[in-house]
Amino acid sequence: MEAEGRNTIKKWRVEERPREKLVRLGAGAVTNAELLAILLQSGTTDRTAVDIAREIIDDAGGSLNFLSGFSIEKLKRISGIGPAKAVTIQACFELAKRMSAEIPKEEPTITSSEMVVRIMAPLLQNLPHEECWVLFLNKANKLICKEKISSGGIDQTTMDIRIIAGKALDRLACGVILVHNHPSGNRFPGDADKARTIALKKALSVFDIALLDHIIVAGKKYFSFSDENY
Repeated sequence: MEAEGRNTIKKWRVEERPREKLVRLGAGAVTNAELLAILLQSGTTDRTAVDIAREIIDDAGGSLNFLSGFSIEKLKRISGIGPAKAVTIQACFELAKRMSAEIPKEEPTITSSEMVVRIMAPLLQNLPHEECWVLFLNKANKLICKEKISSGGIDQTTMDIRIIAGKALDRLACGVILVHNHPSGNRFPGDADKARTIALKKALSVFDIALLDHIIVAGKKYFSFSDENY
């Protein structure tokens, strides 16, 4: 990360290096100067990237908001900051501005199998092969996210219970809805579909996660295990 010199980050203890610290402890444990040093990537022969980053933040009076207004020319006047580093810093702040200006997308609250089908049918109804998707819901049945678990052949796809349970735990989901398609157009579940549903329900219950439904999309038709009281 640093050019060889009297004081380089490479000579620091591993646990004190900004990149390694971020990986080990998470971004929240890294100081503003260390985060900026990661963006800078390298220092000079006599100053580390962290030294330069501290000077930049000091020049901004310790305010990241003020620093975000620095022009490329103003950044380049700081020793150790060339055009590439100045552009990187400005690009980072521009991304932050755009992120803060985004209007958060309100995810829907799932209230019926029809709602699930409206969400998933455009992704599944015309496929020539089977795909298995999972919708992860919070305690209020609001959709956290949806994710494709597997993609298979004409009449079968893999449903790995361990993967689904692991992803549900990672997303702190309280409920799960399994969705897959039947390219044949037959909306009714086969014996394998029923067995998978039972196995997944049992596995999720160990973690107090509910399998709320298993929906099969078959063209413009569908089958809901919940609606049919399976």
